Amino acid sequence: MATQELYLRNATDTEPRGPFDLEQLTSLADAGQVTAETLIYDATAEQWRALGTNAELMAAVFPEKRKLALKAKEIKTLNQTDDKARAITVDDMLAAAEGRTADTSDKRDPEIAMMRAAKVGLWSLVAALAISAAGAILPHADAILSGEPGRIFAQPIILLGVLDVSLALMLGLGMVGVYPFVRFRAALALGFLGFIFFAQGLSLPITLLAVGAAGLYLCTVWVRLVPVLLSAGAAIGGCGALSGYLLSH
Repeated sequence: MATQELYLRNATDTEPRGPFDLEQLTSLADAGQVTAETLIYDATAEQWRALGTNAELMAAVFPEKRKLALKAKEIKTLNQTDDKARAITVDDMLAAAEGRTADTSDKRDPEIAMMRAAKVGLWSLVAALAISAAGAILPHADAILSGEPGRIFAQPIILLGVLDVSLALMLGLGMVGVYPFVRFRAALALGFLGFIFFAQGLSLPITLLAVGAAGLYLCTVWVRLVPVLLSAGAAIGGCGALSGYLLSH
C-alpha cells in the first residue's frame, strides 16, 4: 500500500488527529485506540468514512493473527508463594502502568507519546510563527499605522506577517486542521522571500529562511518526540534568526 497521510477521529470528536502513516495507525489499533468504527478521512471522496468500510486498510491495520496454543510444559501454577518475592507497593503499580519499569518500558501507550510529541510541535509552531510575524511587521510599523493601502501593499512582506499572526492564533486555539496552510505558508515564504534575497545576493537570510521553513513544515508531519524537537529547534531558531536579521537591516 502506498505511503499516505491518514487523518482520523471518533464520531464524537470535533477535531481530527493526524497525520499518521500506516505503521502508526496499526500501533494505535494494537493499543485499542482505533477500531473499525473509527472515522478515516477519504481524500478521494472528500468525506469521512468508517475504517471498516475500507477492506484494504482494514486488512493492513487488523491482520489476522494466528491462534497461540500453550504447551503443557509452559503452563505454570500461579498460586504458589515465593518467600523471596518483595511486596508490591502502590508506587510500583503506578510505575508499571506508566511504563517506567524494566518489564513495562516497552509497553507504553504509543498514542500518549504521539500526543505529547504533537503538542510540542503545535506550540513550537505558534512560537515560530509569532517570532516570524514580528520580523515581518515591526520594521514596517510606520506603513501599517499610516493606514494607507498604497504604503502597506508596497511592502508585501507585511501580508506574510499578517498570515503568520493568523495561523499562530488559530494554532493557539488548537485548530490543527490548519496544518496544510502552515505547509503552504512555509513554501510560500521560501519562494517569495528567497527570490528577493537571491536577487539581492544575500546568502545568509536565504539559509535562515530555508532552515525555518523546513522546521515549520516538519513540525506538522512528525509525531515522534525526537524528530519533533529537532524540527521545533529548526523552526524557532531559523525564524528567530531571520527576524533578528530583518529587524537589524
